[in-house]
Amino acid sequence: MKESPRARRLRRHHRRTKNQGKLNLVSLMDIFTILVFFLMVNSSADNQLISDNPEIVLPESTSQQVPDDAPTLIVTDDSVLLNGRLIMTRAALDTNDSAIAAPLSRALAAMEVSEEVGQGVSAGADPGAVAGRPVNILADQALPYAVLRKLMASCTEAGYSAISLAVTQKHPEGA
Repeated sequence: MKESPRARRLRRHHRRTKNQGKLNLVSLMDIFTILVFFLMVNSSADNQLISDNPEIVLPESTSQQVPDDAPTLIVTDDSVLLNGRLIMTRAALDTNDSAIAAPLSRALAAMEVSEEVGQGVSAGADPGAVAGRPVNILADQALPYAVLRKLMASCTEAGYSAISLAVTQKHPEGA
């Protein structure tokens, strides 16, 4: 029986497509290398997102300094958080007549002790050597200065005297 031209064409077509295509790994390696370099460059960018809390409206500043990687003290309308952990309520902070907030000082001091133990610092180490540790304060721009002063005094009491206030960077008008 004679094969029709259509049947021959289909048989040739099936014979050609029966072999699996091969994956070109050289091209994939080039793509992954470019991707790795892209991620390395973008991970070291100067843009830092300190807080994405919509309740906090940071003040604006033209400062060019970037905050250190330090413990973060977040002050919202109803709470005071240290590295995301609730330390005290804002009502307790406002009603406290003392110049410092004792729960905050204790929490910072406890964090300092746990860091020293983790780093292998001996108990007889010079206490002045750890003075001046950095802390970042994130607070709404409408926070009363008396409350901010109380927070800063509490941080200084616990040995965190390098205090940075988080701001939103704006470009100077002349630039």
